[in-house]
Amino acid sequence: MEKPWLKQYPSTIPAIVEIPEKPLFSLLAEGALKHRDRTALIFFGKKISYATLQDMVERFAGGLVKLGLKKGDRVSIMLPNMPQFVIAFYAALKVGATVVQTNPLYTEHELEEILRDSGAQTIITLDRFYPKIQHIREKTKLKRVILSRVESFLPLAKKILLRAKWKLTRESIPQIPNEPEAYDFDKLLSEPASPLPDIPINPKEDIAILQYTGGTTGTPKGAMLTHYNLMANAMQNKAWFPNAREGQEAVLAVAPFFHVYGMTIAMNLPLSYGSTLVLIPRFDIDEMLKAIDRYKPTLFPGVPTLYIAINNHPKAKHYDLSSLRECISGSASLPSEVREKFEKMTGAILVEGYGLSEASPVTHSNILDSKQVPGSIGVPLPSTEARVLNLETGQPANIGESGELLIRGPQIMKGYWNKPEATRATITPDGWLHTGDVATMDVNGYFFIVDRLKDMINCSGLKVYPKEVEEVLYRHPKVREAAVLGVTDSYRGETVKAVIVLQPDTTLTEQEIIEFCSESLAKYKIPKIIEFRSELPKSAVGKILKRNLK
Repeated sequence: MEKPWLKQYPSTIPAIVEIPEKPLFSLLAEGALKHRDRTALIFFGKKISYATLQDMVERFAGGLVKLGLKKGDRVSIMLPNMPQFVIAFYAALKVGATVVQTNPLYTEHELEEILRDSGAQTIITLDRFYPKIQHIREKTKLKRVILSRVESFLPLAKKILLRAKWKLTRESIPQIPNEPEAYDFDKLLSEPASPLPDIPINPKEDIAILQYTGGTTGTPKGAMLTHYNLMANAMQNKAWFPNAREGQEAVLAVAPFFHVYGMTIAMNLPLSYGSTLVLIPRFDIDEMLKAIDRYKPTLFPGVPTLYIAINNHPKAKHYDLSSLRECISGSASLPSEVREKFEKMTGAILVEGYGLSEASPVTHSNILDSKQVPGSIGVPLPSTEARVLNLETGQPANIGESGELLIRGPQIMKGYWNKPEATRATITPDGWLHTGDVATMDVNGYFFIVDRLKDMINCSGLKVYPKEVEEVLYRHPKVREAAVLGVTDSYRGETVKAVIVLQPDTTLTEQEIIEFCSESLAKYKIPKIIEFRSELPKSAVGKILKRNLK
C-alpha cells in the first residue's frame, strides 16, 4: 500500500516504532527507577515524587489483593484527575484487573448501564458519590465500594479553600460508611507494603481498560483495549514528540483521565518520559490559567473548547503563558481561527490531531513544526496505516475524493466487550477499523475530516457536512461557539440548523448570519434555522453534544 504521508515525516520521527511487549503499568515502574526524586504529580500545590507514587501504587495493589481482587476482574474507576486516579489505575492493572473507565458526571441510569454491562464488582470513587451508588447497587454486580476524599492529598489551607470553592460544608461531606463492603481508600493506602503474588500479564491478549463509547452506531459499547494497544499508542505519540526532554517536561493534565484521550496523552505518555503532571480535576478556566502561570507546563494536550476559553478570557493576558511549547488538540475539530489566536497569544505550537476510543485513541496528527496544514488532522502516526473508501462502491477513493476513513495499526482495539457482531461490523478480518468518519486525503498524504457519517445532512438529496458550515460561522468575529445539525423538514427531508453562542456583549441577527454565510456557502448549505444560546451542551472532555441539541 502506498503511504504518501511518510515523506512528510522529519528525520527525527521513525516510520515504525518499537513497542515493548510489557504490561502498561511498567511505564510508571520504569519511570520511578529513572526519576525517583523528580515530581510526578502536582495537585493544588501538593507534590508527589515518582518514588512515592510508585510506592503508593504498590501499597494500594496489595490492598486490592487483600480484598480479593483477582486477574480479569473489572474495576470501575470513577474519579476526576487527582492522585487517587493515577494510584488506582496502575494498581488495578498491576493485580491483573481491567479498568472500567467511568465518568464521575454519569447519571444514575448511565452508571448502572456501564456497571451492568461490564460486570464490575469493584468501584473506586469519591465519598460524595456514594449516595448515587447506593441507589443503583442492587441492580449491578458490585461487591466492593472503595471511597476516597477530595481533600486527602491537600494541605490544610488548600482543603479549606477547595471546600469553599466546591461549596462543600462539614454537613455535606459524606462520611465513609461503616458497612462491610465499603472501604476507605486512605486506609488501604496506609497498609504496609507486602510482596504481590506473581500475576502473569499477556500484553497482547489481556484487557487493560474498557472504554465505553458510542462507537459508529450510537449504542454504548465497551472498547476492549489491551496493555499492548495502550503501550503502542504511548510509544507512537512519544515518537511524535521528538523534542520532548526526558525528565524535564511538565504537562497540564486537564483532559480527563477517564476519557481515553486524557488517559493516553495526559497520563501514560508523559509518565513514560518522566514528566510532571499538573493535575486539574475539572475544567475551571481561572484554575487553568493560574496553574500555567505558577507551574510552567510545557505541554498541553487539550480540546478546542479549552483553547477557545483561554483565547476569550478577559484576564488571560495577565498570566504568563509563555512556558507552553507544544499543544495537541483532539476530540473535536479545531477551527483555524482558534489555533491562530492561541498561537499568537502564547507562542506555542498548536496542532490538530485525530483519534477515537477504539484506537487507544490517537491515529493522526499534524507534525509539531511548520508542516502543519490548516484544516487537516495531519498524517498517520508511526506504525499506522489509513485509507479512504468510496461511500458507494467500497473501493479505495481517489485523491481528494471523500469516503469513509479506515485505520489499521497496533493501537486498534481487540473488539467490543461481549458484542461479537458489533466487532465484526467495525473491524475487518484483516484488521481495518471502520471509523464512521467521512474524510479525504490529499496528494501529500494529509487527511481531512469532512464529517461524521451519521451527522451528514441530506437536503433534497444534496449532502451538507456540518463541519463545513461551522468553519464559516467561526470566522464571524461575533461568534464564540457554533454547532450545525440537520433537523426534519417536510419539504427537503432535512434542513440545516445552526445553534450559536455569541461573544460577550455582542448582538447578531439571524439575517446577518445568513448574509455572512452566503458569501462562502452554496444556498442549500446556508442555515435555514438559527438559534442563539448562552452556552452549548458539552461532554466532560469539552466535545459539543449535538445529540442533546437534536
